[in-house]
Amino acid sequence: MLQKLGFLPGFNKQVTETGAEGQWFDGDNVRFRYGSPEKIGGWQQLGENKLTGAGRAIHHFDDNAGIKYAAIGTNRILYVYSGGIFYDIHPIRATITGANFTSTSSSTTVTVTLGSPHALNDNDIVLFDSVTGLTGSTFTNATFEDNKFMVTSVPSTTTFTITMATAESGTPLSSAGSASVLLYYTVGPSQQLGGFGWGTGLWSGTSPGAATTTLASTINDTVTDIPLTNTAAFPSAGEIRIGSEDISFTANNTTTNILSGGAREVNGTTKSGHSAGATVTDISKFVAWGDPSSSDFTIDPGLWILDNFGTKLIALIYNGQCFEWDAAAPNATGVRATIIANAPTKSRHVLVSTPDRHLVFFGTETTVGDPLTQDDMFIRFSDQENISGSNAYTVTATNTAGTQRLADGSEIMGAIRGRDAIYVWTDTALFLMKFVGQPFTFSFEQVGTNCGLFGKNACIEVDGTAYWMSENGFFQYDGQLRSMPCLVEDHVYDDINATSRDLINAGLNNLFGEVSWFYCTESSDQIDRVVTYNYLDSTRQRPIWTTGTLPRAAWQDSAVFDRPHATFYDPSSNASYDVTGNTDGCTIYYQQETGTDQINAGGVVTAVLANIVSGDFDITRRMVRGQTVGTPDLRGDGEFIMRISRFIPDFISQTGDTQVSFQTRDFPNSSPTTTNFTSSPSTTKVDTRLRARSIALKVANTSTNQDWKLGTFRLDVHPGGRR
Repeated sequence: MLQKLGFLPGFNKQVTETGAEGQWFDGDNVRFRYGSPEKIGGWQQLGENKLTGAGRAIHHFDDNAGIKYAAIGTNRILYVYSGGIFYDIHPIRATITGANFTSTSSSTTVTVTLGSPHALNDNDIVLFDSVTGLTGSTFTNATFEDNKFMVTSVPSTTTFTITMATAESGTPLSSAGSASVLLYYTVGPSQQLGGFGWGTGLWSGTSPGAATTTLASTINDTVTDIPLTNTAAFPSAGEIRIGSEDISFTANNTTTNILSGGAREVNGTTKSGHSAGATVTDISKFVAWGDPSSSDFTIDPGLWILDNFGTKLIALIYNGQCFEWDAAAPNATGVRATIIANAPTKSRHVLVSTPDRHLVFFGTETTVGDPLTQDDMFIRFSDQENISGSNAYTVTATNTAGTQRLADGSEIMGAIRGRDAIYVWTDTALFLMKFVGQPFTFSFEQVGTNCGLFGKNACIEVDGTAYWMSENGFFQYDGQLRSMPCLVEDHVYDDINATSRDLINAGLNNLFGEVSWFYCTESSDQIDRVVTYNYLDSTRQRPIWTTGTLPRAAWQDSAVFDRPHATFYDPSSNASYDVTGNTDGCTIYYQQETGTDQINAGGVVTAVLANIVSGDFDITRRMVRGQTVGTPDLRGDGEFIMRISRFIPDFISQTGDTQVSFQTRDFPNSSPTTTNFTSSPSTTKVDTRLRARSIALKVANTSTNQDWKLGTFRLDVHPGGRR
């Protein structure tokens, strides 16, 4: 007798395959629409080039002429995409003139020597300009002119090495030529690293982000007054490192730029004399060589926070400085982002409030311009319509600038604009920030506790509701704080890399009513999984969740562009189009929900493989009122063997062949046996010879140009006895 197969929408992975009877249990690259599962859309590469580094942020906006822009921030370079072309708009930290080059026969290494300290680190980006005087070598003026390179190593404060695409086969360079070197601002590593215990502090090195300067004059091995070029970024007391020696100080005179009152050769190091111009690093917050760490130690990944103030792109390097780039400026794509004048110099987050138009900084400085006053719970906002004026961030009686310190938590984790308020999360709580006008400008209300944000970008707002990922599960706020019922929660949280939590990014796909969180599994330090919630079709009684393997380092919904855009980061590929010697991986920029397959540069087509698997179902003999004795009931308890002689496929839409599989087993803990069948768009029925106590249905595609959406399958099922 033919029996319809009906399964509730969404995955249920909180139970076993047997416990998920009448439900879908697992799958990949599928979604639910109107209760039915279907394959997700494909994606196509935008632009023909791979970007340098990991693309961690995307922001779409347009200018007054309607030209569309996508800002893409990688951990190395800030790009804008427009008209099918990528433009490098990364800000320049400094320009040093008078550089020369040294090469070695048969080697790809070139040493660059500067006339002043550079403060570069491995993997930083440099750009050469005004290159002259290179002859006889494989490497000519044109090899370097207006080209970017990744720093391979830093032998000294005035030298660095780069790796060329080919080896030196001509006359080696010997301190030859002259060039200007443009130093890119450092964003950060492609990973989020952490640990506890030995080796998580300084290990013969320095911490990323530590303040540095140079010695103003030569010192011997006895003096305790240490003259620096600039001590503004150093604390009032602490420790510094010069060469291999650590030196303590108890006073910092920022007028004379002298650190004093301390001792030489601390932390077991050996004192020595040091020359003028030597690099001086603040190590006050970190343990010395070989000492154990006293707490968890995490190196933040290189992240951008992007927004727009009218036609101006606002770009903050996470825990660093904030920049602007005006799309409406003449030759906009030919100029670079620049520091926003008079703005805070060290912040963890930024956004533009609307419609009132204040620039709001989170986890920022209590004294503007002094990074040593950074407070992780402090908020500062500009005067209305004024983001760079001389008094834009100074609170006066005649402007709307202001500050606020939140009370619950230890760190502001993230913030997003909502319909009626700005949502601000700490690591423990949720606050609403609402524009109320003068004299207070904004009000602040705590609306939740024990619901802090798990990762800095793990939140999204849609249609007046905020959704986010907390350390304790998924939450939503729509005027009322709620924990979201989730039938895949254990599957996600039991296999998530908590150390890499700040790589989590939430993305909205309003074409299908979906909110997705892309995250790293426990065995990975890069995004490799996704969990998705269908907010349109879900109910409290039946929330619709799916999981998958779609790795997207950043996501931007369709609004300015007609399809969502996303980045895919490949740490194993270094073939970026614009940086020689890249060793930090590449990013591909994709348009999502396009066609059925993955299409990369050059028209290379790869199948998007999708599948869905039901829970196990079984059969029994039951008497139901009005039912004939002995009629099979697919909701049975598995006492009887079932025989399936045929199935009737039902696809609402189907392109190409689809694989239909049955996974059979006699007991819940038995290994299933899989039997595969092919169903084409013209298939009316498929004869089978299956016999088992329980069966699961699997539907999948195996090749390109295949698409499907399920209807209601029917099986010809017969009871087959108890053995």
